[in-house]
Amino acid sequence: MEILSEHPNKIAPLVGYFPSGFDPEKNQEDDEPRVSVFRNKVRPNRLQLVVSPNGSNVNFVGTNYTGEATAAQVCTYALGILDKETESLKIVPVASNKIFRLEPKVGGSKICDEEPEEIVASETKADKIKDLTNLYGTKKAKARAHKLESLNQKEDPSAQGDMARKIEGLVINKEDLENSSLCTARNIPPHDSTATIPEKAYPLENIIFKGEWDYLLDVLELLQSGAELRPNSYPSFVCNRIHRLREIQDETERKMLACIFSFMTHLLKFKDQRSVDNAASAKQHKIPAILRQKFLKMFEDGSFRLSDEKINLLISYVLVLTLFVDNFQTDLSDIAKDLRMTPVSLRQHYENLGCKLSRVNQILLVTLPVPLQFPKQRTQRRRK
Repeated sequence: MEILSEHPNKIAPLVGYFPSGFDPEKNQEDDEPRVSVFRNKVRPNRLQLVVSPNGSNVNFVGTNYTGEATAAQVCTYALGILDKETESLKIVPVASNKIFRLEPKVGGSKICDEEPEEIVASETKADKIKDLTNLYGTKKAKARAHKLESLNQKEDPSAQGDMARKIEGLVINKEDLENSSLCTARNIPPHDSTATIPEKAYPLENIIFKGEWDYLLDVLELLQSGAELRPNSYPSFVCNRIHRLREIQDETERKMLACIFSFMTHLLKFKDQRSVDNAASAKQHKIPAILRQKFLKMFEDGSFRLSDEKINLLISYVLVLTLFVDNFQTDLSDIAKDLRMTPVSLRQHYENLGCKLSRVNQILLVTLPVPLQFPKQRTQRRRK
């Protein structure tokens, strides 16, 4: 007895049966029915078996990816070939371990049926993981998967009409439109130059999205467990202000501040991981997949190293968060250390955000006045 394994360059035997009772050998003494096998170019393991009897306009079609073949596979199939003369038995696997159910189809109809969308989608690795999570995952895993799916949702075409009506009602600020090139050059986060309170000048919901907050609880969990933040794991800006979380009584406010600390940490570690010297403290830092994907879309230009333009944009996001933490009046000394910049070089980044700098008791403080007023673009005159 010899058991043969499936050969990568040869197709395994196909076994089909006719539920209609058709006998392919009956009345076929002269001409045997024509047998054709089709393979999907994109998914080679998808096969279609077509048996075409001579003198008939009926074809018998079976696939290993639709109908009965999509049911749960509880066993595998093999074909045994017995040679009585040599008294040897060869056992070979059936193609894709499926038995083909050959259904009659009248000539003129489509032999190659389109694959159901749900079957095509289930072939991807992500969807298989999603199905397993829904079946066997914990409540926490299911909630995390649901939030990740909501973040990856594409635009709904049916909502385009509502969006068009909303756009018609928008008031265009011509001054902002004229200064758009300047704002782009400064690389600043989404903002509202007409805001009357600092919290609305750079809306926090446009920096940290709704579905990302539950992935930023590491600082809060460390605080609740009584552990201390390690300086090599968290920026000095965060370590110097962690005591505020213990002083805040409101649970919602404490959670928001802790999540901002965590988001800042991930931004700074991402910058260090993509820097030229690749800071050692950032090598072992784990950024949640949902945030890493977001950072790659925002700051990557096709190269592992971040361009100067994208670095400036990342710095702007960090500086805006420092303003939220310090109630829009911050000292730039410790964040300059975390960004590995001098306070002097960091001043221009704050100014590009519309901030004002002043000295109070020999300390250089940054404030954010509203409405936002950006520095005028400087133009050099040509010498004649």
